[in-house]
Amino acid sequence: METLDRPKHIVEREVEAKEPRLYRVIIHNDHYTTMDFVVDILMRIFDKSPAEAVKIMLDTHRLGRGICGIYTYDVAATKVSQVHRIARMRGFPLKCSYEEV
Repeated sequence: METLDRPKHIVEREVEAKEPRLYRVIIHNDHYTTMDFVVDILMRIFDKSPAEAVKIMLDTHRLGRGICGIYTYDVAATKVSQVHRIARMRGFPLKCSYEEV
């Protein structure tokens, strides 16, 4: 019986998969955007329950910013873009950003 050996010039090595970088999405307080609109955004874009959305909105109101979630880069950037687009359509100056965790 013949065995199939790998050629001597091929070197095996383990490749370690890296976890993707994560980004925290932050919503910023302003004096013009309504609390109801912020809660709606948190539920629609960030899939928060009504109770979670109200808590984040109140954190934003009291502390100046609230954490919406932690996502990979593409997801974080997309969500920030969606928030800005919807806010502008509704006439609000709501700001949202992301930062690496």
